[in-house]
Amino acid sequence: MYNFFRKIFKTNKKLTPKDSSFLNIYKNTEISKLFEAISNFNDKSEIRYVGGCVRKILNQEHVDDIDLAVNLNPNQVKECLQFNSIKFFETGIKHGTITANIGKKNFEITSLREDIDTDGRHANVTYTTDWLKDSLRRDFTINSIYADKDGNLFDPNGGVKHLEEGRVVFIGNADKRIQEDYLRILRYIRFFISYSNHTHNSSVKKSIKQNIAGVTNLSKERLISELKKIILSKNFLQLPKDSFSLEILTTIFPQLVNLNNLKKINEYSKNIFNKKTFIFLISYLIIDETDNANYFLFKYNLSNEDKKRVKFLIENYELFSEKDFSNKKNLQRIFYFYNKSYVIDLLDLKIFNSKTAPKKLIELKKYFEQFEKPIFPLKAQDLLEKYNLKEGKEFGQKIRLLEDLWLNNSFKLSNKEIDNVLNN
Repeated sequence: MYNFFRKIFKTNKKLTPKDSSFLNIYKNTEISKLFEAISNFNDKSEIRYVGGCVRKILNQEHVDDIDLAVNLNPNQVKECLQFNSIKFFETGIKHGTITANIGKKNFEITSLREDIDTDGRHANVTYTTDWLKDSLRRDFTINSIYADKDGNLFDPNGGVKHLEEGRVVFIGNADKRIQEDYLRILRYIRFFISYSNHTHNSSVKKSIKQNIAGVTNLSKERLISELKKIILSKNFLQLPKDSFSLEILTTIFPQLVNLNNLKKINEYSKNIFNKKTFIFLISYLIIDETDNANYFLFKYNLSNEDKKRVKFLIENYELFSEKDFSNKKNLQRIFYFYNKSYVIDLLDLKIFNSKTAPKKLIELKKYFEQFEKPIFPLKAQDLLEKYNLKEGKEFGQKIRLLEDLWLNNSFKLSNKEIDNVLNN
């Protein structure tokens, strides 16, 4: 069946032997079960890699997600997976996507589609068996490249050439593509700063500016998800050099008040920028002396833990100007009541906002990176028995006083100090 599959597969380019990434995916995951199951479903069924994973492999980037396209409709995909005893989820089925689960890894399988109509947020689609029609509904040529298991490419829109040339090109008319889904404005910015070696096309700039108001129709979840991808992209630090991308991003997200600070970020911060989490980076970009950051948290629905982390940095931002705030003992207290990542982020926030990398703070950061959270050595029950005390409010106050003494003395507490507190 695979020989037949390869004969009918239209290819524009064969990957060199040096680039064996597709074969490595096939060998090192259990995705072969999907290729075999789909291709054996009937005489015309085909499955191919598509989109981001193909683009990243061709550009020699790390592949984190594997997306697949198939010329079967969702019901046929489900039938095929059930017949081959492959687990799957239907969470994206209204968009034509079935998520197969093999060997603790998920693979999204999307049926070939063509748009019937769109409203700028969602599209009504019909399923097709035509790979070209499916490619024409995608956003950019570099995202419309398909590959079989061996890396043979189907590239109907010239995406490989554009990727090699460093061009981000809309498929068809930019106005139409954007009006189908206004999120494509942000996707354009992400791909441009990641892949482009050229200036912005004037007609594309015009289309984006004319349609940017449509972004207000998008859900906050989709907006923050795309912003996360932009900020975590490898070339995000270069954004301020691109005045158009900077203008568009600040128009959509005016709370990113510190974007221009990226122009003067110190060398130490540059070197660790891509190692920091999205939550830290968004905090760095929105926290100032106003309530700007709190408004951002109100507007966008972050998880409770993420909100907690941002609020922690907001609350401690101004305290860094106090003389003793960044001494080791004070940070040890913060470490004890929060955790290592909170203290590291707090130190990095100050470092990122410094014109030159402050040696004292960098040394403190190194100390806390190696530091493990200590455990308060006293147990209430032992103290109650040893000192013949009773549980209650007064005893609780004494325990808190002992804990405070222990914290202030770098996690040390003498027997004399314990006696003095509990015997009074």
